[in-house]
Amino acid sequence: MTPERWQQINELYHHALELDADQQAIFLNQACAGDAELRDDVESLIASHNHAGSFLVEPALKVAARVLGEARATLLVGRKLSHYRIESLIGVGGMGEVYLAEDTRLDRKVAVKILNTQFSQHESNLDRFIQEAKAASALNHPNILVIHEIGVSDEAHYIVSEFIEGKTLREMISESPLQLPEVLDISVQVANALCTAHEAHLIHRDIKPENIMIRPDGYLKILDFGLAKIIEQNPQSLPGLEGDTAKPNQTAKGVIMGTVNYMSPEQAKGEPVDQRTDIFSLGVMMHEMLAGRTPFAGATISETFANLINAEPQPLSSFTVDQPVEVQRIIFKLLRKNPDERFHTMKEVLTDLKHMREAVKSGEPSVRSGSPGDQARVLEAARAKGDTNKQSSDSQLAFSGSIPRHKALTVIGLLTLLVGAIGLGSYFLPAKTTASSIVEKTSIAVLPLRPINTSNRDQLYELGIADALILRLSSMQGLSVRSLSATRKYADIEQDPIAAGREQEVDYVLASNYQLAGGKIRITSQLFNVANGQIEETYKGEKGTADIFAMQDAIAGEVENNLSARFATTSSGREARRGTTNEEAYRLYLQGMYLIGKRSPADAQEAVAVLEQAVRLDPNYARAWAGKANAHLADFSGNPHTQYQRSMEAVNKALALDDNLAEAHSVLCSNKMSYEWDFDTARRECERAVALDANSSLAHLYYSRYLNGQGRSDAAIAEVKSAIDLEPTSLASQRQYGMCLYYARRYPEAVTQFKRVVAMDKGFGAPYNWLISTLEMQGNYSEAFEWLMKMKALYKEPEEEIQAYRTAYQTSGWPGLLRERARRRDAMSFRAARGSLYFQGAIEQAKVGNKDQAFKYLEQSYRAREYWMMFLKVEPGLDSLRPDPRFDELVRRVGLG
Repeated sequence: MTPERWQQINELYHHALELDADQQAIFLNQACAGDAELRDDVESLIASHNHAGSFLVEPALKVAARVLGEARATLLVGRKLSHYRIESLIGVGGMGEVYLAEDTRLDRKVAVKILNTQFSQHESNLDRFIQEAKAASALNHPNILVIHEIGVSDEAHYIVSEFIEGKTLREMISESPLQLPEVLDISVQVANALCTAHEAHLIHRDIKPENIMIRPDGYLKILDFGLAKIIEQNPQSLPGLEGDTAKPNQTAKGVIMGTVNYMSPEQAKGEPVDQRTDIFSLGVMMHEMLAGRTPFAGATISETFANLINAEPQPLSSFTVDQPVEVQRIIFKLLRKNPDERFHTMKEVLTDLKHMREAVKSGEPSVRSGSPGDQARVLEAARAKGDTNKQSSDSQLAFSGSIPRHKALTVIGLLTLLVGAIGLGSYFLPAKTTASSIVEKTSIAVLPLRPINTSNRDQLYELGIADALILRLSSMQGLSVRSLSATRKYADIEQDPIAAGREQEVDYVLASNYQLAGGKIRITSQLFNVANGQIEETYKGEKGTADIFAMQDAIAGEVENNLSARFATTSSGREARRGTTNEEAYRLYLQGMYLIGKRSPADAQEAVAVLEQAVRLDPNYARAWAGKANAHLADFSGNPHTQYQRSMEAVNKALALDDNLAEAHSVLCSNKMSYEWDFDTARRECERAVALDANSSLAHLYYSRYLNGQGRSDAAIAEVKSAIDLEPTSLASQRQYGMCLYYARRYPEAVTQFKRVVAMDKGFGAPYNWLISTLEMQGNYSEAFEWLMKMKALYKEPEEEIQAYRTAYQTSGWPGLLRERARRRDAMSFRAARGSLYFQGAIEQAKVGNKDQAFKYLEQSYRAREYWMMFLKVEPGLDSLRPDPRFDELVRRVGLG
């Protein structure tokens, strides 16, 4: 087929789409008279378009590839655009074609999207094309496609992005029904990415299964920001869209942009849209994943438009059984016609979806399907709210009349049919109507107390009362409470409750102050709504301080009762399990754990000393023994053999006192995997820790490290994400997430993550080396050098050393810098140090081609029992050594083979 033939087919196809179905046949009779093959090609494209339900021109790949592949694709395959060699056609859309290509500079596969000539003739289309590249590249999120470059070659405009191996969500839906856990995981990832876009004032406007690519490991990417629209000018929010490019992607009034089955009612009517249009589209997609069809699908595009604007969504229960009422409530709220009745932000959606995902995993009662009685009660409430319209009711009555033989079943079926409306009705009922109704999980952070008089402040009050409150509130149904390890960082008299709440990604913050006078403590607690910054509840109380623990429990109990009424849930009545009756030992324990959280060797050493005092005061204090064991792991400045021995002594003591202590099992897991290289036992201990306390971010973090070293990157990422969900501000967990991406060789995402960790705390040096190594693996040497200089400045290294690296890089590039670094390390005396002295030396020698010296360093690392040896088989910097038999032997000796 010639390009001219393709142009003829394309023009007829576009013209036919503008006609009604009956007029299309008349038009094609005339336009294709005597050319049956021409008509067959055009009708194939039309049929594909109608099947996809796309409002934009987006024919199915199997049809478009046949028609287009013989023309333009044949001309492009094998050619180069700049340094990208085109290999094959992988997709066709309304704006152009997507090709698999090889980046000849960096030896990697990429996707190249080329704007078709007809589309690029219009300036507005070209603007959209450029907008897509800039919008997507400005959004640094692991679930959003990474854009490498935008360019023009031989007057062909193109975008280069990462190449994703996997399937579109459309392919997955068409192959087999998706199960609820899978649907929730996909939806959480999509919502997470859209949160980032919306925070940058960018809406996608075309969320649909075709624009979701899912890798074999379950990780997804949102594609195609071609319809993205900036909803509020904010030049600082989107790097790369400053100045003139920061203007909104204007859409003429009344012009409809999107894909009909997935657009919102306001989008379908050509009205102004905001982030709630993406919220609606996500609801449509969730409905389709569970039901196998979209909620407003009609026989024609016109009928679908009418349903979208006028009809209520077809409930899930019409197509699938046993879906939890809470899931149906979420979807029904996503699909409200009136944007004001939907979730207001994608973050609200994400919160609900995460809670639902966890409930499904743990088998909570809230995931059960509602009984007919439950459904009927909520249906009545939904009708009272006007949520059942006449068209939906009429269609249900018609359905009922069509099967009179099953009248009784039909009545039940009708109740089930409206279960979406039922779920929404219960959501809009006042929260205090019934404690047994399904409640929305609310997240809350309890901050350390602030002293009014700083001269007599005491951690026993500031952290101890917070600890008691956290334990009480975390056992209340419907509340998700941040741990003390997450909130102890706010033990500052200048704390800002709203800023803390945003950092912790919670709905509410409980901030309190205290005053000591006359043997009594006066407490004032305020419940802040993080979204609007308002104080919603205030609690005041006064207690005697003669018995510190009794005072803490009394205050925690009264605040718990107050919040139980506020959130319409039940009081647990649980009291704090401190593990000791010795007040001074408890005070020292709180101080020691605070020091461990600061994550520096000096603080870890101080923590060891403090916790040793605690266990001397109470030798049966299991939590303090476990904390001491963990502190030895955090102190990596000493001899690893000694630190291991002391950690094991402490952890064995902790477990002898309390075998159900999750923290102790986590520390034992770490020692088994990083020192003993007993990976089977390490796995069992990490799994035991997570099973004992699924809300322990430490347990998920250590388990992620184990999985990472085993090369199970997908599972490692899942675990560290759980740790981050529980403790969003944990630098250790955030860095671990970057390490998981690095070891999985997902370098663009790893770079983004390590930069995020640096931004969280520029004084935290650990992520700098990782960022430099990742940029190096990408071949981005100039930026790697910039970060190396920043790291050396941070550590205040000698000017002579800094200048030597600068000179080596300027004269011989990155290879020269590597040689300088390897030379300097060779000149150092061998010494055992916890960390990666020898292991890092092996990587450097491997990169400059000194294999024998690299193996010498690895042998030294092996003898020193360096922590990083557990990552031997996944470290990319050692790839050049892998063909050598010595490497396989070392892997076997470490226990990884």
